[in-house]
Amino acid sequence: MYLMFVDESGDTGLANSPSRYFILCGLVLHELRWKETIDGLLAFRKDMRSRYGLKLREEIHSSHLINNPGPLARIEKHRRLEILRRFADVLAGLPDLNLVSVVIDKDNKAAGHDVFDAAWTTLIQRFENTLSHRNFPGPKNPDDRGLLFCDHTDDKKLTALVRKMRTYNPVPNQPWAGTGYRNLTLRYVVEDPVFRDSSISQFVQAVDMCAYLLHQQMKPSSYFRRKSGQNYFNRLHPICCRFTAPRDPVGIVRL
Repeated sequence: MYLMFVDESGDTGLANSPSRYFILCGLVLHELRWKETIDGLLAFRKDMRSRYGLKLREEIHSSHLINNPGPLARIEKHRRLEILRRFADVLAGLPDLNLVSVVIDKDNKAAGHDVFDAAWTTLIQRFENTLSHRNFPGPKNPDDRGLLFCDHTDDKKLTALVRKMRTYNPVPNQPWAGTGYRNLTLRYVVEDPVFRDSSISQFVQAVDMCAYLLHQQMKPSSYFRRKSGQNYFNRLHPICCRFTAPRDPVGIVRL
């Protein structure tokens, strides 16, 4: 079984939205590699406790860590940014992780475009396709399936979308195959999404950081530009899944 932990950055609104981009990232690992990977994440957290006084029970919520740290304001801002950089380096060094990313540029979308539906449908399809071709790292069991673990979003809408994709999932034909579509229903993604509170999930906090760093690469804040933080997502390139968008250098699906 492959597990995909998903979080988002930006919002899905088109009118008067504060963000141009909506981003979904999914961290994928095989269940048989879960123990080694969580041990690596916990070792990182213990190192952050030793270096900066960041307690293990304190959540790394990336946007809040930088812009609205609350009690974590006791850690200097440049140190909080350093935590994110070190976090990215740790993930990049974990051999059994793969990162799937979807970016929607809302500036070129017509009114009424369902950003949420488009982003999640694309991410789930890429998860399904990569599972079906057994292209994720880890054990190559012929009957492996996948399960979604998500930070809370529009939970009901996402659950309904996954259920619909099991019976109706139209995918346009490739240009060489003519017009029309194929109904490629889900066969490898099983069950409804499992929703997790990010404050108690090291994996959701990790993928939150991935989505945040990708957003800062797409449209960096003035602070990130001053500190060259817009380049931090590049540190995650070793774990980016190239199979999800072969024409993109690091496999990011751009819509």
